[in-house]
Amino acid sequence: MNLLIYFALPIATIIISAVLQKFIKNPIWVAAVIFAIFLVVTFAAFDETFLIATLAYTLLSLATAFIVSRLELEEQEDNDEEDDNVCCCSNREVNSTLSYKCGGNRYRRF
Repeated sequence: MNLLIYFALPIATIIISAVLQKFIKNPIWVAAVIFAIFLVVTFAAFDETFLIATLAYTLLSLATAFIVSRLELEEQEDNDEEDDNVCCCSNREVNSTLSYKCGGNRYRRF
């Protein structure tokens, strides 16, 4: 029983919180869903002493969802910086062969 409480449920909480964060995109709601699930499990399968573990799993879920949201934000900012490197200037010079002199980027916005 101790192995379940100290090893399996925390890892399951981390994985489920990360997946829920990808869908819900709100760490507080993810923690609320995890809390609701563990609250039902507490009174259906365990006793009131498991309620302390439920609160710990909720905090673990909130921390995991917050970290995943920050990683998603950082990834999105990196993608925005890559998009800034694409040439999309409005004063393109066109020569006789109709090629654009715009920095030689492969993907251009027209």
